[in-house]
Amino acid sequence: MPDPERHRAAIDLLSGLRRDEPMLLLAETDVRRLAPAVAAWLERDARPDAVHAVLTADLPGRLRHPAALLAHRLAALVPPPLPALRTREGAGRPDPLQNCDACDHAFRSPGPGRCRDCRAGQQR
Repeated sequence: MPDPERHRAAIDLLSGLRRDEPMLLLAETDVRRLAPAVAAWLERDARPDAVHAVLTADLPGRLRHPAALLAHRLAALVPPPLPALRTREGAGRPDPLQNCDACDHAFRSPGPGRCRDCRAGQQR
């Protein structure tokens, strides 16, 4: 089942193409037919403005079947999925900032307590 939010964004993108390119005036049936292909681009983290740019770039001087051209571009130029982010083992978000209970100095720690300097001074 396609994501309703992406599907709505795809319909909006296709319906709005004619604002910038009057040649890309699409019938409602064409918008509904092409929306899943645009949604697939959005699922691959393509930004709507990037999809718009690909669909409106280098249009021929005379366009008889705009929906056919868009269907071709959406199928032929679909971007690959983004690779998974590689993280180092144990690397995650840094510990949150805490204020030292003794000197009010900011330091990173998983929980409240004393900063390194105050802990070192305590051990002396």
